[in-house]
Amino acid sequence: MANVLIIGCGDTGSRLAQILAQAGHAVTGVRRSRAAIPGVAMAQADIIRPFRLDISAPDYVFILLSPDESSREGYERTFLTGLENIRTALESWSPKRVFFVSSTSVYGEENGEWVDEETPPRPKGFNGAVLLQAEALACRFWLTTVVRFAGIYGEGRLRLLKWVESGRPVNPALWSNRIHVADAARLLVFLMEQHLQGRELAEIYLGVDDCPVLQAEVLDWLAGRMGLPAVPRVAADEAGANRRIRNSRIRHLGFDPLYPDYRTGYLSLGYR
Repeated sequence: MANVLIIGCGDTGSRLAQILAQAGHAVTGVRRSRAAIPGVAMAQADIIRPFRLDISAPDYVFILLSPDESSREGYERTFLTGLENIRTALESWSPKRVFFVSSTSVYGEENGEWVDEETPPRPKGFNGAVLLQAEALACRFWLTTVVRFAGIYGEGRLRLLKWVESGRPVNPALWSNRIHVADAARLLVFLMEQHLQGRELAEIYLGVDDCPVLQAEVLDWLAGRMGLPAVPRVAADEAGANRRIRNSRIRHLGFDPLYPDYRTGYLSLGYR
């Protein structure tokens, strides 16, 4: 069993912590709030300010950060200043592996191109640019595996449902990629278990399900199950994020998602 430190216990981090604790690992979670997680030792800290940790040396560290505001300043404060503060807090230890959670927003494809771990990142937005800087910092500070997740959905994540309800139009040529929050947490556990078993890990993995799909198809499918009209179509005035992401690297490693496509994922949430 391993000593595991999870910095950032939001939805995905809390699920990760509970899975690891239930498997018998000694888990410490760090979050801004005082909220407890069953079976997990909790430490309260805000990573955008210097902090200390009075814990046993961690074998593995997971870093799952969320910006305090959706601006360049908010991203830099969380992902750049925050990582510097985390490095200081961990300076007495040398974890076997650090897992840094990033995003597929580091890619810049706009025409439905296929993307995998070998695709050079060319972010178009400040969020992807800052995350790419943060990835480089994490890899410089520690032995790091970066996991770039696409859109995470699941219980309590209502963005697409609200889109359908609003009747806001969609670009029919826009591709989308996603992963269920349960599979996001499971993938992080799986990667740690692979390392524990002596398997060499790559520096980057893409966290997506098996099914890149046109956004309009997902919205129409949801509309049908919600008893609402199909979402109107509109051609986009400007180019934007539009890519299809392969998950072949995690699949070849042996990861088997519970929800391999959007249908199985949303059906699990009661949209039948």
